Amino acid sequence: MKILLMSDIHANWYALQAIREDYDICVSLGDLVDYGIHPAQCIDWARQRCTHAVRGNHDHSAAQLVSVQGTNGFRWLTAITRKITLDSITQSQRRYLSQLPVTKSATIDGKRYLFVHATPRDPMDEYGVPELAFWEERLHGIEADIICVGHTHQPYQLRVGNKLVINPGSVGLPRDGDPRASYAIIENGQVEMKRVEYPVEELVKRLDSVPLPESARIMLRQIYRTGRLTPSLAIPTNESTGDVRVTG
Repeated sequence: MKILLMSDIHANWYALQAIREDYDICVSLGDLVDYGIHPAQCIDWARQRCTHAVRGNHDHSAAQLVSVQGTNGFRWLTAITRKITLDSITQSQRRYLSQLPVTKSATIDGKRYLFVHATPRDPMDEYGVPELAFWEERLHGIEADIICVGHTHQPYQLRVGNKLVINPGSVGLPRDGDPRASYAIIENGQVEMKRVEYPVEELVKRLDSVPLPESARIMLRQIYRTGRLTPSLAIPTNESTGDVRVTG
């Protein structure tokens, strides 16, 4: 059984299309929307292809129309691009996000899996760092062999006693200094962390035609091209956000 494990697509349709793996089971660990400019296409892809999917914090707040407050960095980008998300998706797509479970358990090839966006203790918001002590505390009493998480946008796998924690990183918005789309393949008990290039410059060019504030475009260009956001660019200039809307 071959499992395609993905997380944090963040409306990056260009990156998602670059993943061309064969698979028996496809898993999304949350955050289909925000930051990127094609949330509808990414939601529809997940609806059609994912065997298992859980809700991320961005999925939740977009579906529930949660107000986002932030003056810099990724919270500011969330607030700005949330307008794109809500203008682009249908009521049916928003309902799909709202109905995603916050955790999901499954038995595959005799192994017990737990799928969650962040951590079992805080399924949507806690950052699960790749540290043994951190995970020993959070996996106490968890009845699973393999725990699959996302949220940090940084790939890793970590053995914690007789359990394995896997974070496939981010498909659409890596933050580990490698801009390639990140995902994982699990097959015959083996985990392979994978990266794939996608047409970043086509996406950057598309950003230029979207009515985003220039500060947001500058931030997104850097993240898409380098896989990180430098502190000097994380503080936007004081400019109007305008009426942000994307179609097509």
